Amino acid sequence: MINVKLTIGGRVYSVSCQDGQEGHIMRLGQMIQSKIGSLSGNVGQNEARTLLFAALLLADENHELRKRAEAAPPPALPLEMPGLPAERFEALAEQLEKLAESLEG
Repeated sequence: MINVKLTIGGRVYSVSCQDGQEGHIMRLGQMIQSKIGSLSGNVGQNEARTLLFAALLLADENHELRKRAEAAPPPALPLEMPGLPAERFEALAEQLEKLAESLEG
């Protein structure tokens, strides 16, 4: 485990993470700090409340992205793959059927 130091809201936090995850954890910390910086009028609020509002903003963004992803139509799959025309698929299907018949018999 590695410890990463994050500065959020003017305070330094030490967070443990697996080797190789340091950059990811630091980017997440930067996202939180960015949200805190975007809160207007948070002067005089305590640290917990400020972090709560930042978390709510991030959760709301996550919710909206998931909603959009669920509403998006699934990607269309090509009927033919490059280099494999329909005839090739038919030939493969016939070979599989013959193999299945020989295994059953």
